[in-house]
Amino acid sequence: MITTNASAAMLRGARRIVVKVGSSLVTNEGRGLDAAAIGEWCRQLAALVNGLEGGVKREVVMVSSGAIAEGMKRLGWGSRPTAINELQAAAAVGQMGLAQMYETLLRDSGIGSAQILLTHADLADRERYLNARSTLLTLLKLGVVPVINENDTVVNDEIKFGDNDTLGALVANLIEADLLVILTDQKGLYTADPRKDPAASFVHEARAGDPALEAMAGGAGSALGRGGMLTKILAARRAAGSGASTVIAWGREPDALLRLVAGEPIGTVLLAQTAKQQARKQWIADHLQLRGSVAVDDGAASRLRAGTASLLPIGMVAVEGEFSRGDVIAILDGEGLEVARGLANYASAEARLLCRKASAEIERLLGYAAEPEMVHRDNLVLTSRALA
Repeated sequence: MITTNASAAMLRGARRIVVKVGSSLVTNEGRGLDAAAIGEWCRQLAALVNGLEGGVKREVVMVSSGAIAEGMKRLGWGSRPTAINELQAAAAVGQMGLAQMYETLLRDSGIGSAQILLTHADLADRERYLNARSTLLTLLKLGVVPVINENDTVVNDEIKFGDNDTLGALVANLIEADLLVILTDQKGLYTADPRKDPAASFVHEARAGDPALEAMAGGAGSALGRGGMLTKILAARRAAGSGASTVIAWGREPDALLRLVAGEPIGTVLLAQTAKQQARKQWIADHLQLRGSVAVDDGAASRLRAGTASLLPIGMVAVEGEFSRGDVIAILDGEGLEVARGLANYASAEARLLCRKASAEIERLLGYAAEPEMVHRDNLVLTSRALA
């Protein structure tokens, strides 16, 4: 049973947040970048990062639409084109203004920003996924707000079929966010289209992934954007797969982000049913396509079984199989019993060079150092055979 108390606790407990805003909000229905609205969101983002709300510092990523819409305005186009090359041109022109606007307004609020353009392919490829994740987590540690958009200039299918609601959910999965906030031009989800059905009621809370929500959310997006309410419901379901809850709220609600983290259930709250760490580790534990394994010494096996340690290269004694960075591998003790599974930070050929070596030697041996661990504890789960 979903309760307001559950929503309030989830919102107050969110420490890593992805905020997504749509084209119609960012560009004031296509009139050009809305500096006042963007400035308000940037002010709230800065307050979250600096801990001005409740004294708790939060990590925040902004996923912003608006490049194509801003490009259309700068090019003097009154309607969204259908030709791919024209969409790409509009994205290229508009992205300049979009990035500049966020950089200026976040800097005015005392926060650094970073522009990141992603495609779905970046999050499907193992190595690029880990590289993107590492970059984003580093930026968050530095107190920088990454501003993410799809790389519409170079990828056809993202423009034709993609939407930033889905990208927001993928980013939430990527960085293991606690909360995805989708700011839109609607108050939230209704049981039916309130413009057509006067009996439609507002949905304050629901379970992310509930099939009944999809029937409520039919309808296309605006003339400026690609997403409608259905894409937001599907994005919430995707985000819930990694343990992130979702809020769908009106983007012009005063201090919406600050009120949300204070526990005020604004808009529609869609609660994930699985805890963040549990969801991620369950995926690793159930992964069927193990690409290889690493044998470890007794000391490393003991530390891993204690449940608080990462796997460092110095504890590795042998490598079996051929795997790439980002593959799921097994970690075996001296008797060949599986201790854990995790995501490899280095490929098998590199891992063989790192066996029995200190982390400080990684750069000398490989010419670079991606991470000090072979498998970080956040990407590692003890298996049932190890616990038996």
